[in-house]
This record gives sequence, C-alpha cells and structure tokens, in this order.
Amino acid sequence: MPHELALITTLASGLGLALVFGFFASRLRLPPLVGYLFAGVIMGPGVSGGVGDMELSTQLASVGVILLMFGVGLHFSIKDLLSVKAIALPGALLQIVITNSLGITLARHWQWSWGEALMFGLALSVASTVVLMRALEARGLLSTINGKIAMGWLVVEDLVMVLMLVLLPPLTGVLGGKPLADQPDLLFTLAFTLAKVGAFIGLMLVVGRRLFPKLLWWVARTGSRELFSLCVVATALGVAYSSAVLFDVSFALGAFFAGMMMRESEFSHRAADESLPLRDAFSVLFFVSVGMLFKPQILLQEPLMVLAVVAVIMLGKTLVASTLVLLLRYPLNTALTVGASLAQIGEFSFILIGLGANLHLMSEQSQNLVLAGALISISLNSFLFAAVEPAQRWIRQRSALARRLELRDDPLAALPMDVAEEKLSGQIVLVGYGRIGRQIANWLRGQDVHFVVAEHKRTLVEQLRAMDIPAVSGDASEPATLIQAHIHKASHLIITSPDPLQTRKMAEIARTLNPNIQLLVVAANASEAQLFINDLDAEVYLAEWELAKNMALQLCKKLGKPVVDLDSK
Repeated sequence: MPHELALITTLASGLGLALVFGFFASRLRLPPLVGYLFAGVIMGPGVSGGVGDMELSTQLASVGVILLMFGVGLHFSIKDLLSVKAIALPGALLQIVITNSLGITLARHWQWSWGEALMFGLALSVASTVVLMRALEARGLLSTINGKIAMGWLVVEDLVMVLMLVLLPPLTGVLGGKPLADQPDLLFTLAFTLAKVGAFIGLMLVVGRRLFPKLLWWVARTGSRELFSLCVVATALGVAYSSAVLFDVSFALGAFFAGMMMRESEFSHRAADESLPLRDAFSVLFFVSVGMLFKPQILLQEPLMVLAVVAVIMLGKTLVASTLVLLLRYPLNTALTVGASLAQIGEFSFILIGLGANLHLMSEQSQNLVLAGALISISLNSFLFAAVEPAQRWIRQRSALARRLELRDDPLAALPMDVAEEKLSGQIVLVGYGRIGRQIANWLRGQDVHFVVAEHKRTLVEQLRAMDIPAVSGDASEPATLIQAHIHKASHLIITSPDPLQTRKMAEIARTLNPNIQLLVVAANASEAQLFINDLDAEVYLAEWELAKNMALQLCKKLGKPVVDLDSK
C-alpha cells in the first residue's frame, strides 16, 4: 500500500473487520473480543499476507492500553492500592515465581536452553492489562474488593516485569544469548533502574498529585468541552510517553499513575466520561493487533505444545493464584475471581518475546507458542469468569480442604469472645467499611448504637478491633460471615456494597436467617434503586438523590422557608 495511506488503511480495516466479526461473535453468544481477535488473524500475515501495517497496529494498540489504564487510574486511589498490598505484593511475587517455574519445567522438557526457558516462563507469568480491565469492567467488579486486589496484583506484576526488562540484557551472555553492545554493570543497572522507578513514583505523588487537578481546573474554567477532552488525552499520553522515555516505566504503569493523580480533581468523573469513547475504540485495536501477530499454522504443526502452554496459562496460573489467595485467608470467591483475572497473557508477554528475539534467546517456535497461548487464553478468559460462581458452589460442596483453607483457625473470621452479649441483640450489622460505611459507623458510635461490621479487608478489621468495634472478616455474601456477625439477632442490615448482585445475595441470606430484619441498601442509579425496593423490600438510598435532598434542605433553612418532606414528593 502507499506509505501515506498505511495509517488510514490499518484503522479502517481494523475497526471495520472488528465491528463485523464482533457483531457475529455476539450473535453466537460469544464475547465480542473473540471477534476482534479473529479480525486481527484475518488481517495478519499468516492469513491475508498483511492487510494492515503491523508496526502501526502495535503502536495504536499501545495508545489503547494507555487510555484504558488512565481511565482505570481515574477510578483508583493510592489508598485503594495500599489497602490490598498485604495480599497483592506477596501473592503476585509468589505467583510469578511459581508460574515461571512451570514454564521453565515445560521448556526444559522440550530441551530448550535455560535462557529460552527463562524468557518463556516469564512471558507466561504476567497477565494482560487490557483483558483484565475489560473483564472487570464488564462484570462491574472494578470498584469491588476483588477488583482492587486483582488490580493491585497486576501493578506488582508490571513493576516486576519492568525490572526484568532492564536486568535481562546484562545477563544475556550468561543465559546463552547474544549480548547487546555497551551493556553496563548488572548491579549498577539494578540500582539505576530502582532509582528511576522510585523517582517516577515520587514525582507523581509529590508534583503530579498537585499539578494535574489544578491543570484540569484551569482548563475546565474556560468552558470549552473540546479543550477539556484534549487536556485529558494529552495528559494520559504525555505522562505515559515521558514515563517510558525518561524513567523506563511501561506506558501502562505511567498512564495508571497519571490517572490516580488526576483522580484528586473534582472533575475526575467528567474526565473518565470524556475519554471513554476513545478508550473503547483504541482498546479494540489492541485485540486486533494480538490477532495480527498470530500465525495459525502453529495449531496444526504443534497442537500438543500449544495445549500445554494454554494449560499453564489458564489452569496452572489459576490454581496457583487461587491457592495463594486462600492461603492468605481470603474468601473462596476472592480466590477464584483473582485466579480467573490472571488466567491470560498479553502486552508484557509480547514485549518479553520481542526482547528475547533481539537477544537471540528465543526461537521463532517459542515466540509463536507464546502468541498462540495469548490468543487462546484471551478468547477463553470470559468463559473462565463465567465459571467462577458454579466452581465456587461445587468446591464448597465437595472440597473439605478448600473450606479449611478458607476458614481455618482465623481469629478475624469470628467475633472475639469478650464482646458483651447485650451488644449482640438488636444490633445493626454494617457491611463494608469504605467511605460510606465509615461515616455510618462514626455516627452510630457517636449515638451509642450497638453495631457489628462485616468487612472483606483484614487490615480494616484489625483496625476496628483495635478501636474496640466488633468486626468480622469475610465475604458477607456468604452465610458464614453474616452468622458470625449474629445476623439472626440483628434489627437492621446496612449494605454499602457497590455490586448489586452481591447486595441481592446478602439480602436473601439475611432474610433467610432473620425474616424480620430491616434492610438499608445503597444504590448506584434510579433503576437499581427501584429493583431493590420491589424485590428486596428494602429502604434504598440513592447517592445523587441524597445529595440533592440535603442541598435543598440547607437552602430552605437559609432562605427561611418551611422544610418539607422531600421523600414524599
């Protein structure tokens, strides 16, 4: 094709074919991303000889990763990230080590060199940012504790891979590859890399946290929607590019931190909404670019090897991650959700095999096997998510070991023995100690009302008990947690969960154990609120309505007008 038309041809063919095949995938009750991947396979050199430009497609996909991670950062905070560090840090590190060991064992069985085996194992151990975010968003899990754990896990994986990308070139000679020219000393490289990553994070926390919200405010004051959108996109791309060029941090990680810093602005929700269409369009190009890299011939040439790679990614990683979460004493639902989240590979794997090829550590066969594993695991990942609930029921019914791992000798899973009996009769059970739950708890405590907190985060339960507040650790959508909170004697159940499915399950369990209990729940929108009123017979609080009501009441008082009952209007 003419060089000046390469970008337009790639965009037009990529988005057009993705639309067609995504539509047919939906009609067949498959996830649309399966259609996007198939569109890429059709466009790639393995089938059509290369309709789109591979290099341009990869760069466009990187833009999608940047915008997606920036959007995720806009809904995340440093506190959210730190709140899951106790599970994300050890869990991610152990999972990388164990999955890498599985990959190395498989590669050595095929008689590959140690260097190729190491690169192969690393490529199988890191999950795809785009796939994980799309899966969590599609199921409304991104703002839940399970979503935050998966996100924190992914950030740790990304940081480890950033270090690996810097450390591998100096080790090339030892691993049997071809060293690049002018490689610095290993210890110097490690220290310099850690310093640059630390400098980037420090710069974001000290300067970015103050600068980006002000920048958004200055632009918003102009009243121009066009300038506001431009500011959001320019910040995302600018910070991601600068972080990669100046600090050797990945595009995805740089954009994620930029989004977290901009979250401090009161316009963060508007920024997320403005960038949403662009994020969706470019994230589609990511899946198309993955399909373009794939060579279908590998499926016919080495079917058993492909099957083994997929087994490590989807079965090995899932079992490893789920077991680690259970060993860290988190509920089975969290373990299975995190396991399903990580059961695929993506952009960092492609970067690793590219580096392996440049260092002469990976053969064309091993690269194609990684690409085949990526394509198949991405296609099947949504089905693995759909299997979480059935698998959870099956395991709980049949696996005594899983139940013991989840509940064994956990002092936080039951109320302390010294909680007075009078505090556990007619008490309020408060599910969730986030921003809303914390305010409710403070008010209840100030009014000397007895209550018990059921909270997923173990660190928060420990803090509550240190303040002499009765609290139990666990998933409140499971009967055991509500039983430990003495739900059968409670007068009210307050649910602050943002997940409507979880809210419904909690309400049904509570009504089964205590038919007379009064329900108070939080709804995200008006339609959700109406469903809760009709189906759960609950008292529902809608955030926007409560804010408007309080503002109206305050205005009435200031104007000297009679205060009316707005709930009856």
